[in-house]
This record gives sequence, C-alpha cells and structure tokens, in this order.
Amino acid sequence: GSDDIIAGNVSKYIVLPAGYCGQPKKGHLIFDACFESGNLGRVDQVTEFEYDLFIRPDTCNPRFRVWFNFTVENVKESQ
Repeated sequence: GSDDIIAGNVSKYIVLPAGYCGQPKKGHLIFDACFESGNLGRVDQVTEFEYDLFIRPDTCNPRFRVWFNFTVENVKESQ
C-alpha cells in the first residue's frame, strides 16, 4: 500500500484545515512521534474531527504494527 513508503516519524506536524492560512489556533492538532519508540509516519485529516493515522512498522519486524506511540497537543475542550 501507499503507507509502505513511510520513512520516518512525524515531528511536530500541525494539521491545518484545507485553505487555512495563518498561525495555528487551539484545536489545530499537533502530532509528534519524533522520540525513541515513536512510530507515527503520516497523518491525513479526513474531516474536522477525523484523521487517518499511518503507523510505521516495527524496525525489527516489518510485518507487525501492533503498537503505537505518539503525542497529540493543542486540543481544545470537547474535541
């Protein structure tokens, strides 16, 4: 699949709505997996509250994706 080409982790990746220009606001999520054992390779926003997250395979066993480790920041209340 297309997620097989994921080479590294997202690093403080800010998801902005399509067509939005300017500084991120509260609620524009910031995904980060740039730390030991982080494995989030790509984030695609589907709708305002839905995201497709692509997990990188385990370094020692590319067949398995049984764990995930990343952070999400800048959430707003009730998001």
